[in-house]
Amino acid sequence: MKIYTITFRMIVISLLAAGFLLNGCSDKGKGGPPPPSEVSVVTIQERQVATTTELPGRTSAHLIAEVRPQVAGIIQKRLFTEGANIRAGEVLFQIDSSLYQAALNNAKASLARSEANLTTIRLKAARLKELLAEKAVSQQDYDDAAAALKQTQADIQLGKASVEVARINLEHTTITAPISGRIGRSSVTQGALVTTHQSQPMVTIQQLDPMYVDVTQSTAEILRLRRQLQEGRIEISKEHFEGVRLLLEDGSEYPFRGTLQFQDITVDLTTGSVILRMVFPNPKGILLPNMFVRTVIQEGTRKNAILVPQQAVSRDPKGNPYTLIVNAGGKVEEKPLTLDRAIGDEWLVSAGLSEGERVIVEGMQKVKPGVFVKVVSFKNGSEEKQKKATPPAAQAN
Repeated sequence: MKIYTITFRMIVISLLAAGFLLNGCSDKGKGGPPPPSEVSVVTIQERQVATTTELPGRTSAHLIAEVRPQVAGIIQKRLFTEGANIRAGEVLFQIDSSLYQAALNNAKASLARSEANLTTIRLKAARLKELLAEKAVSQQDYDDAAAALKQTQADIQLGKASVEVARINLEHTTITAPISGRIGRSSVTQGALVTTHQSQPMVTIQQLDPMYVDVTQSTAEILRLRRQLQEGRIEISKEHFEGVRLLLEDGSEYPFRGTLQFQDITVDLTTGSVILRMVFPNPKGILLPNMFVRTVIQEGTRKNAILVPQQAVSRDPKGNPYTLIVNAGGKVEEKPLTLDRAIGDEWLVSAGLSEGERVIVEGMQKVKPGVFVKVVSFKNGSEEKQKKATPPAAQAN
């Protein structure tokens, strides 16, 4: 009897458990489809964006003068301090001038002798001319006197030229600075022998204010900018030429803005690029010749630019960029993109999106094309940036 009671209780408990399980399955089967996934979107709006490009380059002095002797001789004095700022006309070296002074004195003496003979020869030629009219002398005598007069006059002109050459050579024994600027290390000392127009400069002077910055830009980039300008997609303003920024080697920004001076017309065969030259003021001497720098040049302004947050852009297995949007019916669509460059935390889109489209920024991992989604505005993303008054600057990679 006791065994029968225990068995009966076990059967009752089993039936009750089965009933609960069936009831649970029945409740689950009666529920509707799962709710749509929630995604955050931004609505694309066209904006005005100033685009820039960053190009590497090196600095160079505005003026460079390599000082070489124009006469040979022994250096008697060096009259400057290496590394100092000097002015044009300052005396740098003094060459022994004794030989050149003697040459000047000799030239002056020769000139004086020719001038002294001129009076006698001129009077003789005049007398022979009168006698020739009376047939008192032969024509040959008069011709000889006239030729001697012309020769003496030529000797005087030659003597004056010799005096001028000797005077110039004497002046060149005093070597002066041809330009104002910073003078470098001297390659000669007192007592050294220098020769006329020697290959090695005695010293180099460089004018460091202002400074040139030469950068290279590919011809492909130049053609791209020219095509965009012709199509009206960008506009160039005065800032394009006068608002050049400069980044130094340590990453800091140079405090003065530069001016784009010219673009070279010759393409480098090895790099396929051309030289752009900028001019920067250098009143504090921060820039030195041959420093490596990076320039930020404003390309122009795009009036109807489309930007999308970088987190909204993915790439397929081939590396092609795409994004997901929510269409008017609430379905997800995939949009292939053509990207131009990064602007902060956004991409500048060349093709693939249009104004008014809703781009999914958060929740892309939970959805796929063709499904319905619940749209939530992305409050902390690009929509707030689009409301700012100052347009961002786009920078080329």
